Amino acid sequence: MIREIVKIDEDLCNGCGVCVPNCHEGALQIIDGKARLVSELMCDGLGACIGHCPEGAITIEKREADAYDEVATISQMIKAGKATVFAHLKHLQDHGETGYLNEALSFIRANREAMPFEISEVHELLHGGKKESASSGGCATGGCPGSAPMAFDAGSLKMAAPAGDVPSALTQWPVQMHLINPAASYFHGADLLVAADCAGFAYGNFHNDFIKGRKMVIACPKLDQGKDIYVQKLTRLIDDARVNTITVVIMEVPCCGGLSQMVEMATQMASRKVPVKEVVISIRGEVLSEEWI
Repeated sequence: MIREIVKIDEDLCNGCGVCVPNCHEGALQIIDGKARLVSELMCDGLGACIGHCPEGAITIEKREADAYDEVATISQMIKAGKATVFAHLKHLQDHGETGYLNEALSFIRANREAMPFEISEVHELLHGGKKESASSGGCATGGCPGSAPMAFDAGSLKMAAPAGDVPSALTQWPVQMHLINPAASYFHGADLLVAADCAGFAYGNFHNDFIKGRKMVIACPKLDQGKDIYVQKLTRLIDDARVNTITVVIMEVPCCGGLSQMVEMATQMASRKVPVKEVVISIRGEVLSEEWI
């Protein structure tokens, strides 16, 4: 497929690092004095970092690319040297991309003689180093940690919930549409919930009735900026992540219908079909309608 992705001109880049915290997906790091894309997996190609580069070193290019190929990515990174490879491996580990990390490690083991480092160094990197303290924020080297994609088992939260409390059914982070990465592995083949921001507050049993068993994204069609980006991301979730179904939960207020319209636009732009259900919630927290559209 042809997709857009960040391109960095190393001759123009002065390594200032201004772009790094402005990459919501955490795909950029400063390695050996230059900004580098440490993981194509986390680059959504939308270019949030471009306007923050004082040297004009970052552009967007369109090129033929699979949805993601870890072996191809890691094999190219070998040429950039040990620091870039290690940053990529740590990036996958920190973002919970266990499947892709295992693919990378298998490739490294199979080609260990060609590696510019020892296997023991990789083990030390992933298992022996100390984690960055929360007080440091992490934004200087890998993007804001609050927007780092992660998957987790909602069932494990039941053990921690006090008796009588309802445990969370959320199984991934982040959820805000501007922050999500459609290439994250937890979206692949998932049932997707697209919810208006207010719906989770209005409907009392939102976790059990809507979040449970689904991956979710949230947005406000009235107040959010860059809604064209939302349509692009929804289209990628349909075509690239190949989500199974989409459930749209909106409020009864007129402005909320914009969220359903964005989903409809994405389904029209996508190359594959996906079933879409719309659920309308009243401001008193009642289900007013529920239908496949």
